[in-house]
Amino acid sequence: MSNPLLSIIIPTYNRPHLLPRAVNTALAQTVEDVEVIVVDDASNQPVNLSEHPRLKIIRLPQNGGTSAARNVGAKTASGRWITYLDDDDELLPHMAEVSLKALANTTLPKPVAVLSALEVVNQDGKFLNKRIPPTLPRGSHFFLEEIASGLSFFSKQTLVVEREVFLEIGGYDESFTSRVHTEMFLRLNPVCSILGLPTVTYRLYVHDGPRISRDPSLRQVNFDRLIQKHKSLLLQHPQAFAKFLYEHAVRSSELGQKNAALSTLLWAMQLAPKETLRRVTRPYKNKLLKYANVKK
Repeated sequence: MSNPLLSIIIPTYNRPHLLPRAVNTALAQTVEDVEVIVVDDASNQPVNLSEHPRLKIIRLPQNGGTSAARNVGAKTASGRWITYLDDDDELLPHMAEVSLKALANTTLPKPVAVLSALEVVNQDGKFLNKRIPPTLPRGSHFFLEEIASGLSFFSKQTLVVEREVFLEIGGYDESFTSRVHTEMFLRLNPVCSILGLPTVTYRLYVHDGPRISRDPSLRQVNFDRLIQKHKSLLLQHPQAFAKFLYEHAVRSSELGQKNAALSTLLWAMQLAPKETLRRVTRPYKNKLLKYANVKK
């Protein structure tokens, strides 16, 4: 396909048992003007998929990480619009149609990208929760702005964005091995409106397989790198930044990184003392209330 409207890019590494499911859902879109690009990030065994006229496979000579693979896919894509699909997730059949129709009808300041809702499921496909993205006009700062209750910033996997806009901001920062979406959106939203849709178009699977985000050392390195790169912007949004720090501190504590957890929590307290203290004491307050109710 020489001039598709949308390119669906699937980076993959050593997941031959999951990849075909993802590819099949990308090829099964109700819009036919779509190409699917699989970027094999030097898997131990080369990707082996059935041929399809709308499927292209790129094998990288050496493993460069998810950001590099995503950037290769974007540079290779022929579509005006691009989107990404993780190799262990699924697209619902109407994903492309819903997204492209919304982009054609939006009145937000251009350029505009779109996010749609996603559903989180376990390995057996059982529904766990639903995430609905917010709408933020160009000039906003995704994940730092206040949004309505019930909306979530954790739907970044559903992004459909113009390829040229994505490449103009530099694509994904290849120095990051995790928090790649968060970092990229901090550069995208200031120059591109984000249209949030309530329609579920993406199925995100949670599983126990290997993930970079679970590596304590890499997680801390990428956290520090994100703050160093965007510190001035983060400090302009002290409440949101404090929440971000608190959530990182909680996860660091769970991973046994006590010193990192304490220093991050203290920073959150400096930025937003009342709200951070409320977050710290909330679990204990809930336990006390539950105990009091049992006593009754």
